[in-house]
Amino acid sequence: MTRNERHVVKNDDGGWDVRKPGSDKASAKLPTQADAIDRAREIVGNGGGGEVVIHGRDGKIRDSDTVSPGNDPNPPKDRK
Repeated sequence: MTRNERHVVKNDDGGWDVRKPGSDKASAKLPTQADAIDRAREIVGNGGGGEVVIHGRDGKIRDSDTVSPGNDPNPPKDRK
């Protein structure tokens, strides 16, 4: 079974795309990174959970977020 994940990446038009790995077409095109992250979380959540991978302006991965009920490989240690 393939992993349910979406990547938030900068597009050539100055906005941000939500992309599924291996896809030629963006799942969503949004004006801000925050909007793209929110949309990616929504898409992954609707698919049963998984990972949102956030890229910086330079294209390098800067963060990732597990959307429930996904399997977080590095869960937080503190449980406040």
